[in-house]
Amino acid sequence: MTEPAAPTGGARGDGARSDGAGTGPRTTIQGLLSYRLSRVSNAMSRSAALRYRREFDVSLGEWRTIALLGANSPQTLNKLARLAALDKAQMSRVVAKLTVRGLILREFGAGRTTELTLTRRGQALYKRLIEAANERNEAFLVCLTEHEREVLDTALDKLATLARALERAER
Repeated sequence: MTEPAAPTGGARGDGARSDGAGTGPRTTIQGLLSYRLSRVSNAMSRSAALRYRREFDVSLGEWRTIALLGANSPQTLNKLARLAALDKAQMSRVVAKLTVRGLILREFGAGRTTELTLTRRGQALYKRLIEAANERNEAFLVCLTEHEREVLDTALDKLATLARALERAER
């Protein structure tokens, strides 16, 4: 009887196994799932940043802030920072710039909180930005079959859940 041939590197061409078998540690960073996801995410974010700067004169942080407020307002600065994955100081600077530009309104809420909402100008910009974002989203999804989209969606949900659990365990 012969042993089955060991799987070789996947379609990535980096020599790292892509079959999920746990036969030993990967030897290069290119084979790490977190590294690969980060590279894809960064490339997607860079192209988005270029487009949003060119077409709408907003940075990626500003886009995320406008999009989050457009989807669900009002928000506090702290909550918005968590949702945008920015630290409070970064979010404060983004909100200050958008406020000066007349896109965000700050209103005093309960206690010492400040609630943030989009102004009418901000809402109009949000509609244009979210349309462009949906166009980009479809451009990325077009290369996947319906089944691949479903698998990707499920896999991302599972990975996000596990990542949050591992983050909590590290604290």
